[in-house]
Amino acid sequence: MILRQVIELLDVLDRPDASGETVKDALQASGLAEVTVRRLRGEIGGTDHVSVRIPGLKGKTAGGDAPTLGVIGRLGGSGARPALVGHVSDGDGALAALAAARKLIEMVAAGDRLAGDVIITTHVCPDAPVRPHQPVPLMGSPVDSALMNDHEVVPEMDAVLSIDTTRGNRVINQRGVAITATVVQGWIVRVADDLLDTLGWVTGKRPLVLPITMQDITPYGNEVFHINSIMQPAVSTNAPVVGVALTAEVPVPGCATGATQPEDAAAAGQFAIEVAKRFGAGELSFYDPVEFERLVGLYGPMTQLQRVANK
Repeated sequence: MILRQVIELLDVLDRPDASGETVKDALQASGLAEVTVRRLRGEIGGTDHVSVRIPGLKGKTAGGDAPTLGVIGRLGGSGARPALVGHVSDGDGALAALAAARKLIEMVAAGDRLAGDVIITTHVCPDAPVRPHQPVPLMGSPVDSALMNDHEVVPEMDAVLSIDTTRGNRVINQRGVAITATVVQGWIVRVADDLLDTLGWVTGKRPLVLPITMQDITPYGNEVFHINSIMQPAVSTNAPVVGVALTAEVPVPGCATGATQPEDAAAAGQFAIEVAKRFGAGELSFYDPVEFERLVGLYGPMTQLQRVANK
């Protein structure tokens, strides 16, 4: 379990001066790592995009053919200053992803390397806006979703885990970590058995599954309801995407402070690490490609759901 890394990164993020550079310093203090920070600006402010690449023994960085796992920490912001003081619930997606990055960096420093590359991306924003949502308010972002996808979804990613706080709803009423069905090129296919097994091993509990709908996998900006941004990476890649949701028994606003459950963030980050181990080694699948091709052959592509609709 990566509880220590979660607590240490929470100390870095829960500050009004939190930035991509402070996160970079914290990660690189744990070992050699390729950490890139880029300032992104939108109409109502800016945020620091952070990208971490951990090369694998047989990964693409080393000239090998082991598949690359992408881990995206999704959020609007880690804070809502000046309206609210403190780390908000919405920031836990970034917290879990960055804790996983720190653990992987420490593993490499200790001599443990995975087979495939792992690319972890997220952003750091201590002063994001709050936006209306039902049943509780969510955090907005100073940068629109399309621009964020341009930086968070990397072409080398052969599969993606999208970690996002998903407490502001009434469709999953248990606290912990849940996964979604796999989304591939606009198709929602069945929940992957390999991922269910891995989640159960990490949590020691029956794996939770977050229900998603067709509208959840369409791009933001089309004026239809989305449970949150957890599936937005799926609109920008042909690779399979699975959401990793931090959940609660009651609807919790994304802008709520004091709502972080460190054990749940640690479980989400640990799940990402365990998936990376098995995926890079060719021991885990996100979906059945033969069945997927049959679906497309029978009913046609669903890639139109990845496009922004004409208004």
